Formats: sequence, structure tokens, C-alpha cells
Amino acid sequence: MNSLSIFGTSSDAGKSTLSFALTYLLHHRGIKVAPFKAQNVSNNSHVTDDGGEIAIPQFFAAEAIGLKTTTNMNPILLKSGGKSSAHVIVNGKSVANKDVLEYYRDIHTLTPHVKKAFLKLQEEYECIVAEGAGSPVELNLMDKDLSNIYIADKFNTKIILVADIQRGGVFASIYGVYKLLPLKLRKNVIGVIVNKFQGDISLFDEGVQIIEERFGINVLGVVPFKPFNLGFEDSESIINYVQDTTKAIIKVGVIKLPHISNFTDFEPLVSDKEVELVFISNPGDILTCDVVVLPGSKRVVDDLEWLRARGFSTLLSSKEQKVVAICGGYEMMFEKISDPLKVESELQEVSGFGRIKGEVVFAKEKIVKKGCYHLFGCMVEGYEIHNGVAKKRAKMKKNLYGTFVHGLFESDEFRHKLFSEINQDYKGYNFREYKAQAILEFAEHIELHVDLDFIQKELSK
Repeated sequence: MNSLSIFGTSSDAGKSTLSFALTYLLHHRGIKVAPFKAQNVSNNSHVTDDGGEIAIPQFFAAEAIGLKTTTNMNPILLKSGGKSSAHVIVNGKSVANKDVLEYYRDIHTLTPHVKKAFLKLQEEYECIVAEGAGSPVELNLMDKDLSNIYIADKFNTKIILVADIQRGGVFASIYGVYKLLPLKLRKNVIGVIVNKFQGDISLFDEGVQIIEERFGINVLGVVPFKPFNLGFEDSESIINYVQDTTKAIIKVGVIKLPHISNFTDFEPLVSDKEVELVFISNPGDILTCDVVVLPGSKRVVDDLEWLRARGFSTLLSSKEQKVVAICGGYEMMFEKISDPLKVESELQEVSGFGRIKGEVVFAKEKIVKKGCYHLFGCMVEGYEIHNGVAKKRAKMKKNLYGTFVHGLFESDEFRHKLFSEINQDYKGYNFREYKAQAILEFAEHIELHVDLDFIQKELSK
């Protein structure tokens, strides 16, 4: 069976969600399938079963179908470094900080890792669903494009284009990308999915005809827009989530740090009908919230200075302000942050907000682990990804819950403990059951609007 590449005609076309949905649907048709992305650029990662880091979309897709997660599913991960640099993670392990020029200069050294990871997955699975990155036809970078061009060419994958009709210019984007692909890859394009349609689909019947007859490209489906508040990957997720707040009795404010990480921490809040979630950039907005979340950060010292410059210090330092501080946010709550090896910044020592006595010290070796944790009297299935080292993994004080552990809000027990302190009428819900049902409903939505029979037939050729 052939593997499948998902190419977007632009960024944020919906590659991640469609890659996940197709992986899920093929799995439930009895095909041994696995998710893959050669190179991901994201501050949002999870810890795999083999002890490394991969980007959220591949972890999410694998977890949804019960696969053991491995670093082979995302061999190259880039996170924010300082200025124009990137923190490079290879096979789940941190290896270097490189600026953009260095990275592209040395990209040939990463190709063997990508090849090996894909081949390893092929040994175990019939079909690999390989998500692309951005546009596959950035002409000045095509020879350095690991996620799109390299995978599709090296492994002769079938290709589906995904176009976001909300952006406008859908015909030009489809035709332009198709025509700019190398001839070999163009021959492997089995069709296009027009994504995020709003309104009466029949109004696009003529559009389908134009794409098929004039462009010679099969339209595999026109997918109506459906909110899917899971698998958050990037800053667009913060902007695009959809929430029903008509029954909300608790207001949670997440501070939108410039280098915020691990948006998936907030998915249980977005999905909670009793909670209104807002992202805040101004200290005055805290006053309207029942509780504030100081989230994870890829650049803790930089974001700490940003908070001070924006005027957040007084409120976050106050023992009267209820705060949940996670990972980088937790580190900011200490009296002092030390970075003697300059792991994260050129500043070797800075003052934190001082609500926790002692210091956090950045170590060269990153802590990457997952497990069941006993936090604040609750059981939490979570994970840790941090360089900071402190005496305690978590700390609870007056109006402060702080921890290195991501996944805290996925604990129904913890959410109920926190929110019932604020409003005794809070009832709570089962996030795990909600997540499974939301995944099923979204996959069924895709199956209803995409010709999966045709896709499966093409993959079987």
C-alpha cells in the first residue's frame, strides 16, 4: 500500500486536522496506519512513550487510535530560540540552537534522520500519513523542504492538496501549487480537499466543476467548517477556538505570553461549558477573571521581562491573586531564576515574582518525562518538558497552584477542586469522555464530506 502526503496550498489550510482525521478513518477501516511529519516548527510538544519530544499533532493523531507514540513520528522539531534562532530537537532529543542560516546550511545532516524514521515506521505500518508544512512550492526552499518535497519524492507517496476557502483566492492557490510541483509529484496528486467552507455547499458546485474540468484535479470533497478545539498546535489555535459561554459561571484568564507553549493545557477549559476562557495581554483584564493561568513558555526570562514591562508584576506578585502557574509560569513564581550556563538567555540571574521561596536553576540537560502524578491532592496524568530544576515538582500556597507538570487541567478532579473553591455550583465534566466523542464526531464529519473510498483505492494501487 502507498503512503500519503498531505500538502497545504497555504499555511493553516487545515493539514493537521485532516491528517489526523484521515489517519483515524483509515485505521478504523482496518489499515495499519501511522501519523508522520518530517519537520515541525512548534513550541507545543508532548512526551512520547519512548521518552522523547514530538509535536502535538502527531502525538494527538497517534494517541487517538491507540498507537504507541514514538519519536519516529516527528524526527525533527524546531522550537523558538533567541531572536532568529531555533532550538533543534532530533529524534526527540535537544541537540543545538541554530540561527536560520545555520539550520538551512546544515539541513543535509538531518535528511538521514528523516529517512531512517520514515523507514522504521514503514516496517511496522502499511500506510504513513505524512503531514506537509506550509506551502510545498516555496521555490527558493524546495531543495531544503523535508516535510513536503523530500518525503513525497523519496517515498513516492500519493498526494492530497488541502485548500482553505476562507482565505479567498482558492482557485489560484490550488492551480498555482499544482502547476509549480515537480512533474513527478504532480502525477502523484490524487486530488484536492476544499476545506473550511461556510454556507450552502451546493453554491460551490460550479467551483468543483472548474477545478476538475479546467485544472484536471479531482475534488475529493468540500468540507464545511466545523470547530475542533483539540490538538492545538500554534498561535492560530488561540485565535480560532470556538467556545459556548452561555452557561459559564467561572472566568479563566490565560496570559498570552509572546513565547507561550503547550496550548493543549487549555483544551479542557475551552471544552468546559461552565468556564469562559479568555487570553489576556493587559494587566487590567486580570481584574475581571476568577483565576489567572500563567502558562508554559519557551523563553522564560524573555517572557518574564515582557510581563514586567506590561505592568503585570504587582498583580502576579500579590498573594490575593489566584494563579495557576504551569512549567515556565511556575518557574517565574520563584524568588530567583538562575541560568549559569546561559541555557536560555544571556542573563545568568533574574528575580522572579517571589511567591515561592528559593530559586530555579536552568540545567543543560532537559527533563523530559511523563507519568501519573499526585498533585494538590489529585491524580494527574501529565508530562514534563523543562530545563529548570527546583526542589519540588509542585507547590501549593495561598491562591497559588504551581507545577512543572503539563496536563493539569485534564484532571477532572483538579478542575473540580479549583473551580468549586471559586463557585460551589460548579459541577464539572469528564474530559476524557468528551475528547473521545469530539474526535469521533469530527472524523465522521470528514468521512461524510470526503470520498474516502476513492482515497483508499488510490492508496491500494
